[in-house]
Amino acid sequence: MAREKSSTQVIPDVATIPQHIAIIMDGNGRWARQRLLPRIAGHRKGSEAVRTLVESGLQCGIPYLTLFAFSSENWRRPADEVSLLMQLFMHMLEKEVQQLHEAGVRLRVIGDRSPLGNKLQVLIEEAERLTLANQALTLTLAVNYGGRWDILQAVNAWNKAHPTSAHPMTEADLQTHLCLGDLPEPDLFIRTGGEQRISNFLLWQLAYTEFYFTETLWPDFDRVALDQAIHSYQSRERRFGRTSEQCSALGS
Repeated sequence: MAREKSSTQVIPDVATIPQHIAIIMDGNGRWARQRLLPRIAGHRKGSEAVRTLVESGLQCGIPYLTLFAFSSENWRRPADEVSLLMQLFMHMLEKEVQQLHEAGVRLRVIGDRSPLGNKLQVLIEEAERLTLANQALTLTLAVNYGGRWDILQAVNAWNKAHPTSAHPMTEADLQTHLCLGDLPEPDLFIRTGGEQRISNFLLWQLAYTEFYFTETLWPDFDRVALDQAIHSYQSRERRFGRTSEQCSALGS
């Protein structure tokens, strides 16, 4: 499998449309509370927003979408809410993967799967296998994922593969074992719901990503909201350590 190079080592190409968008989908609970509904109603509405996002991504020609579906810290939430979230995820895998497949979407799941249960793990594996060859868009769901976990598991994987190495690990070595090591780093990071933090999401991969924060709650994040985020991205100058004059001279 080909591995992408880090933006701290090589200056990546900059496209008008972001090639990889990573999103923290925040605000489901508040959306429900504003409507005097249970939190699960917000999560269900949020899953509809994911469908809209994928459709918009296909229309815009965005090759990669990575969504923070469930963090390693979300286990701290009430047990009934965690259970309902897992049921929603299972429902998506059972009912919607075929539609993703027909649309040419490749589905990937990153994170520690061991606590998810056998049935859910099997559904994930089946969905990934079914959609493996699809190329219209790669949809990555981060489930039981944490950025620190990702770096730590990459270090451990490299050490296991090179137990007697006399050479120190390089950035390229680590990149090889990161969950998204074979994808270009995100061009644009979006967080909905008004919070302005990355919450242990893709800590390594967001080194040179453009950040966009919006007050829009995730269930209300539609094509118009996505276009606004992309428009903000298009107004940025992505220098990757260079000066503005250097970028202008190179036409980037």
